[in-house]
Amino acid sequence: MIILGLILLVLGLVLGISILTTLGIILLVVGVVLAVLGSTGRAVAGRRHFF
Repeated sequence: MIILGLILLVLGLVLGISILTTLGIILLVVGVVLAVLGSTGRAVAGRRHFF
């Protein structure tokens, strides 16, 4: 999810499409939050790791 967010963010900035930039930022933030929660050992939605 983090990689997809980065790809969408870069594409949105290069192509000038604001919706891609917005989606990229949202996916990036959600991916980082899930990765941090998973790395602390806290189960999120019944899963300890999100890949």
